[in-house]
Amino acid sequence: MLGQDVLTVLKRARIDAVGLRRDDLDITDAAAVRAAVEGVTVVVNCAAWTDVDGAETAEDAATAVNGTGVRVLAEACAAAHVRLLHVSTDYVLPGDATEPYREDAETGPVNAYGRSKLVGEQAVAELLPQDGYIVRTAWLYGEHGPNFVATMLKLAAQRDTLDVVDDQHGQPTWSYALARHLVELGLAALKGWAMGGVYHGTASGRTTWMGLARETYRLSGLDPERIRPTTSEAFVRPAVRPAFSVLAHDQWAEAGLAPLADWQEQLAEALATPGFAALAKAARDGRAG
Repeated sequence: MLGQDVLTVLKRARIDAVGLRRDDLDITDAAAVRAAVEGVTVVVNCAAWTDVDGAETAEDAATAVNGTGVRVLAEACAAAHVRLLHVSTDYVLPGDATEPYREDAETGPVNAYGRSKLVGEQAVAELLPQDGYIVRTAWLYGEHGPNFVATMLKLAAQRDTLDVVDDQHGQPTWSYALARHLVELGLAALKGWAMGGVYHGTASGRTTWMGLARETYRLSGLDPERIRPTTSEAFVRPAVRPAFSVLAHDQWAEAGLAPLADWQEQLAEALATPGFAALAKAARDGRAG
């Protein structure tokens, strides 16, 4: 999802880029990774094990991709003097705060997925202290993959009401908006404006999953009252989810860049795109998209 959006942004900006899928490159293969980064100036790593619940029973496999694979990539970038933009997650944080997490906040994952991603962050920070950019994102949605916003619209065509969790707080982030910021960060890095370190690539503002669902319905011409609040206890899942995933965005200013726009502004722009607009129309017509 995010990788496709990054490539689209680069193409529209007329910046030469090569996108490698899982079948094209195994990031745990050191020789293949070294060959892949040769001759490039910036690598954007969107590869990841993203099955949060699955990681609970396959932590070694998740860490092989999210940790070991990232170390292999960071080693190759360090050897070739290539800047690395590595996409990470809010799940490396404990999720028990009451104020937005700063970029230098103490980490403390509450599930296996978060632990695996933290291993990757640590590798980038160790091997690329100047040329490594760790961009944490959260609550990502977009046109090119399964996500919460698309699911809510599809279910609107099938159910009169939906119960959605209202006790987890975060920043819904449109993948295309994040892709634009990743490209801007990469260009700033090449110009020497942006220093390596941790950046928080999430939308401004905050809401809950229920708030996101209701706003999605409102902007799509559906009745937001069809979304009913419930608690996390009603949806027990294998992996614990952080209750508070709101991140601060101070580091963008240090790079001379603005943080991402407010989540509602992003959502309105996203829902106007063809894929989401089609899902919304299908929901209004009362049929599955």
